[in-house]
Amino acid sequence: MLTGLTIVFLGGDARQLEVINKCVELDASVRIVGFDKLESPPQGAINDTLSPELLGEADVIVLPVIGCDDQGLIAAPFSKAEVAMKQETFAAIREGTLVYTGMAKSFLKRMSAEYGFRLIELLDRDDVAIYNSIPTAEGAVMMAIQNTDITIHGSSCIVLGIGRTGFTLAKTLQGLGANVQVGVRREADVARAVEMSWKPFKTTDLSANTGDIDLIFNTIPTMIITAQIISKLPRKAVIIDLASAPGGTDFRFAEKRGIKALLAPGLPGIVAPKTAGIIIANTLCQSILDEFHLRGDEE
Repeated sequence: MLTGLTIVFLGGDARQLEVINKCVELDASVRIVGFDKLESPPQGAINDTLSPELLGEADVIVLPVIGCDDQGLIAAPFSKAEVAMKQETFAAIREGTLVYTGMAKSFLKRMSAEYGFRLIELLDRDDVAIYNSIPTAEGAVMMAIQNTDITIHGSSCIVLGIGRTGFTLAKTLQGLGANVQVGVRREADVARAVEMSWKPFKTTDLSANTGDIDLIFNTIPTMIITAQIISKLPRKAVIIDLASAPGGTDFRFAEKRGIKALLAPGLPGIVAPKTAGIIIANTLCQSILDEFHLRGDEE
């Protein structure tokens, strides 16, 4: 149980509602900022306004999956007003306070180093990333169906990268009857691809493997689908880039050549916000329990 802990939520989308409900269920004192547009706010949570006093009282602070931008602006689609953290607001957070987000940009990391709060990035965890790969793969398939005039079954697909997301996606495409090639960097990944009956190639050889491709799915967050690669793609090809913005595709050149290229980061929160929220809620609450249990043992 989270009895006795004050947890402050700052902004967030539909996923965050699942996390709020879970914390209330576990008996935390929950204060929320950036949810004033909701007709039915989460039962048991108290709507509040952002202030140094509020943050100073918090044992745990929870930011959205993309914590804040480099100006401190927090995504708050359920708020009538802007939710923004200024440097002096960060200064009110007590040293050692747990601050959770999905992934942190440089500004948030700098504030953590300067003011001593503990920044925990949930998407760095293997368990969260693997669970999240399921709605990501489903969302990618949905986009492929919406943007092509062929079936996935029998199509020629490339998946670039077989990390946590790429592996699940390649397996999903294979299950739907696609012919799957995977672009990899390591010899171990070549072996894994062969074991899974996918056709592997080194990403450095991508240009030699694009001849009659219908779909390219990219999970690598560096420029990999360059103008040179796009110039060799058949015009029917569709690129779905799942990497964090700005992605790994030359979108300008793709548009110039008439190749459909779509940037689609954050698919779990778009296609399955309830499932994605439950994944985050379970992991975050267990992490809080573990952290405060450890502190209790140390005392």
